[in-house]
Amino acid sequence: MTDTKYWVGIDVCKKTLDTHIRPSGQILRHANTEEGIADLVQALQSLVIERVVLEATGGMEILAAVRLSQVGIAVAVVNPRQVRDFAKATGQLAKTDTIDAAILAHFAEAIQPQIRPLATEESRLLGELVTRRHQLVEMITAEKNRLSTMHGPMQESINRHITWLKQQLSDVDKQLQQTIQQTPLWCERAELLKSVPGVGDILSSILLAELPELGQLDSRKIAGLVGLAPINRDSGKFRGRRMIWGGRASVRTALYMPTLVATRHNPVIKSFYERLLKQGKRQKVALTACMRKLLVILNAIVKSGQPWNPQQQGGLDA
Repeated sequence: MTDTKYWVGIDVCKKTLDTHIRPSGQILRHANTEEGIADLVQALQSLVIERVVLEATGGMEILAAVRLSQVGIAVAVVNPRQVRDFAKATGQLAKTDTIDAAILAHFAEAIQPQIRPLATEESRLLGELVTRRHQLVEMITAEKNRLSTMHGPMQESINRHITWLKQQLSDVDKQLQQTIQQTPLWCERAELLKSVPGVGDILSSILLAELPELGQLDSRKIAGLVGLAPINRDSGKFRGRRMIWGGRASVRTALYMPTLVATRHNPVIKSFYERLLKQGKRQKVALTACMRKLLVILNAIVKSGQPWNPQQQGGLDA
């Protein structure tokens, strides 16, 4: 073993893992299976690995990331958009598996993305249930859109499918709640979240599964993570309109309807919303600000471990 520090990029496909080791330039290819990953881990353990970077690829990267992490190798799973922007910034426009692996290794060395603890088996199960729920909701919406363009037997077929999908959705919702109830920490956090007027089972489940950082970051960082922190668009004397962008869209989407309910039934959010409207803010802008306000409140509640208290949470900066 040498003292040279190595940066590793792994391009993940369904069947293969293409690995680039920097600065040696060594290229490896292994099957994306237990056996192939074991061989990759053995090859990397002989080196002083500073960081391994993989892209989030819808779950195909999980097994490799977990196995590498289990032997003490620092692993970062990053947003593919960040890597593509980095590639363009460095002039690399071509795209193949080996090129992508090299870009990931360069990204690992240049950016040094933050290492976050990987999800436990229970967390992955919860995440899969939430993902499946998203899929079912999208399929139900798509079938309802098709319904208006069909007639006769086809309408009956679509209605039967919608009924079946709704039953599947109900079953997944039950599994979500059972999974949460089986984990004391999740159960406690879910009850804290649901103590806030407007927050129910669905939002609390999605926050537990897709925003594990809730309660661990300050209000600005948690808002940025979800994509609810306004981004400046200024240049010289030009002052552009602030916009939200990026972040975890699924969490942001899940916050929308509970926030809408909160503008009517949550005294803190309702007061905040009405004040913004009186100031001349457009409804969409005011509602987005309320989504951020609700997220900041939920973050503070999880951090403190204290349930909803309008006197305490009302003064939090959004």
